[in-house]
Amino acid sequence: MNIYVSNLSFNVQDEDLKGFFEDYGEVTSARVITDKFTQRSKGFGFVEMSDDAAAAKAIAELDGSTADGRTMKVMEARPKEERPAGNSRSFSKSW
Repeated sequence: MNIYVSNLSFNVQDEDLKGFFEDYGEVTSARVITDKFTQRSKGFGFVEMSDDAAAAKAIAELDGSTADGRTMKVMEARPKEERPAGNSRSFSKSW
């Protein structure tokens, strides 16, 4: 199961994020998302767990918990929405 974790402290690193979930089962990956230019955390990340039951328990117990002074929001990740290629703005001539 892929898990979305938001409202993370900017000090949280990949290993910290993994550590939050390891008590609940095997973590196959944990990644804090960073800005591609500054390499600073964006305050959210994703965790993958191989066991859906363990992941559901982790979500239930970690959602609303505090880490490094911030209250985390934890939920099952939704699939990424498809976006049209190219410019996202739609222009039309009105003349």
